[in-house]
Amino acid sequence: MSKKKSFVLRLNEDKMKALEKWAADEFRSTNGQIEWIITKALKESKRLKKTSSSESEEN
Repeated sequence: MSKKKSFVLRLNEDKMKALEKWAADEFRSTNGQIEWIITKALKESKRLKKTSSSESEEN
C-alpha cells in the first residue's frame, strides 16, 4: 500500500455540502470521494497509469 500525504483543502460551503451529499449517496467518506474524483480525473487525462492497486481504490 502506498503512503498517503495529507494536506489542507479549502472549499466554499456550497461545494462542500454538495461533495458531502455525493459521498453519502455513493456510500463513501468525503475524503474517499475526493480521492475517487481525483483518481478518475488523472486516469481520464492519462496522467496516472492504471494499476491493480489504483483500480481497487475506485470501488
